[in-house]
Amino acid sequence: MLESMQKLRQHLLTGVSYAIPFIACGGILIAGAIAFAPMTPRGPDFSGSPHLKLVFDIGSAAFALMLPVLSGYISYSIAGKPGLLPGFLGGYLSGQIKAGFLGAILAGLFAGYVVEILKKVPVSKYLRPIMPILVIPIISGGLVGLLMIKVLGTPIASFMTHADHALMSMSTGNGVILALILGVMIAFDMGGPINKTAFFFGAAMIREGNYQIMGACAAAICTPPLGMGLATLMRKRFWTMEEREAGLAAIAMGLIGITEGAIPFAASDPLRVIPSIMAGSALASVVAFVGRVGDHAPHGGPIVLPVVDHRGAFVVAITSGSLLTAALINFLKLRDQPKPKEVVKDADTFETVKQEVV
Repeated sequence: MLESMQKLRQHLLTGVSYAIPFIACGGILIAGAIAFAPMTPRGPDFSGSPHLKLVFDIGSAAFALMLPVLSGYISYSIAGKPGLLPGFLGGYLSGQIKAGFLGAILAGLFAGYVVEILKKVPVSKYLRPIMPILVIPIISGGLVGLLMIKVLGTPIASFMTHADHALMSMSTGNGVILALILGVMIAFDMGGPINKTAFFFGAAMIREGNYQIMGACAAAICTPPLGMGLATLMRKRFWTMEEREAGLAAIAMGLIGITEGAIPFAASDPLRVIPSIMAGSALASVVAFVGRVGDHAPHGGPIVLPVVDHRGAFVVAITSGSLLTAALINFLKLRDQPKPKEVVKDADTFETVKQEVV
């Protein structure tokens, strides 16, 4: 069981290591474009800045490749080169059906294990040469496409519709509970269907003249990348060099309100990272709501400060949520750290150990 979990973690880490440059490049280009574009009640305005729009489009293209790369190399880690096509296909379709990085991980794992099974099927020696370049890609690609479009696509669309109705019915009830739920949703899949449901609900409330809902979302949106980036700075020895570099990129993306900056950490260690960022975003969202933060633009992070009501409370909400995320994930990673060797304290014990060694 332990060996299987270690192999699974290795597959996820392989996908993450290839996806990080796409996340960093795309996210930072998008962040730079948004940072210099005028912020309006409808979000960043690129109408008078064609060069910034070009930078934004290039960043968006790089960012869009992240899901196929993540899924493709998870599959590659499991099944080798024959796993690339179904993995890339599954990741692309995950973006099309708005399944986010969790859908991409599922597609990559499914593709890899399907290819592994197909590779073990006994075939004629005349078919063996074309199996990895023709037969396996067609069969595995078809199965992955079927999974993503027919099995996952419809439930995700249905979920988004029902969740939107549920949030709408809650908007007239307890605001603190609603803010808590929105914060958890924003962080859970970092740009996936659950995140988008909460975000679009907050954006819809702007049109209704209720800016507090978007204020809560705006604080929650940037907390996952800021919290994870802060964690890598607080306890550098807990993190690899690659993770620390991803942490710096995550901070840059968090400042501009790009939740996806936390994806590399969540994809490689979901059981610890996702609860940590959910707790941080929930706290940020509640603090922002209690502080009556109002966001007049459908965006999040410190970049929207010019169009935010009660800016001090907004900063406190983001800071408290980020610190909670950083503290939680570093606490959970303590068990991975090597224990210091015990020091022999007295001569009798030393002699006993010496005799046993001899």
